[in-house]
Amino acid sequence: MKTAQKYAHLALSWVCIGMLFSCHEDQDIGLDNTYQFIRPAHFPEPVYTFENNPVTKKGFELGKKLFFDPILSRDGSVSCNNCHIQGTAFADAQQHPLSVGVEDRRGTRNAPSLTNLAFMKEFFWDGGVTHLDFTPTNAIESEVEMDESLANVVKKLKAEAAYPPLFKEAFDIEEITSPYMLQALSQYLAMMVSADSKYDQYVKGEAFSKEELEGLALFEDKCSACHAGVLFSDFTYRNNGLSDTFPDEGRARITEFAGDIGKFRVPSLRNVALTAPYMHNARFKTLQEVLDHYDTGVVDSPTLDPLLKKRERGLGIALSEDEKTKIIAFLHTLTDRTFISDTRFMNR
Repeated sequence: MKTAQKYAHLALSWVCIGMLFSCHEDQDIGLDNTYQFIRPAHFPEPVYTFENNPVTKKGFELGKKLFFDPILSRDGSVSCNNCHIQGTAFADAQQHPLSVGVEDRRGTRNAPSLTNLAFMKEFFWDGGVTHLDFTPTNAIESEVEMDESLANVVKKLKAEAAYPPLFKEAFDIEEITSPYMLQALSQYLAMMVSADSKYDQYVKGEAFSKEELEGLALFEDKCSACHAGVLFSDFTYRNNGLSDTFPDEGRARITEFAGDIGKFRVPSLRNVALTAPYMHNARFKTLQEVLDHYDTGVVDSPTLDPLLKKRERGLGIALSEDEKTKIIAFLHTLTDRTFISDTRFMNR
């Protein structure tokens, strides 16, 4: 319990410090902040370049229209929303463990949640994109996703009567171009901030149950070395022992470094109870299966994370069934019902 109390004290300190700084200075009472990016007080500073692409109502609404429009795909059958659904914190649904694209083509990775992207420096399981503006390009041009080119998407948008005036209103431009299309999508994506879970209320002084507090203490002891901070990830790339063979080399596909084979980005655990299945290859269907893996299922390989080799007997992280139950209780406090029901993000 001492660990939990210490964590509570630190969490409250984050709030006090964060309240001294805000992403905007014009958050006066009475102003409409619906389409204004506001950093939660206990979050770090965003890394997205808002100075180059400030969020506006027209830009956000255009980005939302694009997000839900299958015009981005070659055959008009797939939109961004096909793999990123609000009810699952903009992750994929259980029925699509691996991404499904045009002509029912199957990808090799699970679509991750899109939450809190404004605070991230790298994207995708392998970190292959280093700016939010360019993330849609991967999906649009992937042969197993949208199988389209940016140039042809722009051509189709120009020919669609509704789009030229919307781009004019959002960016004051006479002709649609791919950079503005990508910036509109970023305005929509960057606003997807999840910061109103039970955990966030706890940070602000609300109470946890005894089981949740004990789960928090266990999480801090056994999980937080990787799932660190208020975003619940250190955003490093690690091999967590799923296999000793790697048809998908992960981070090594980007770095071309043998030491990165089998390493994938540590995902944020915010809304994790909603985002099953888990791991880059959708290996596990439940949080129980995930914790069972770390307890007894870790497989050794040359790039296995050193933290999984510290156990006195064998690999992984020693967890009793009672500890797993308590950790899962804590993980459920990361579910943000406000976020998944936020009408701003809905296609209506």
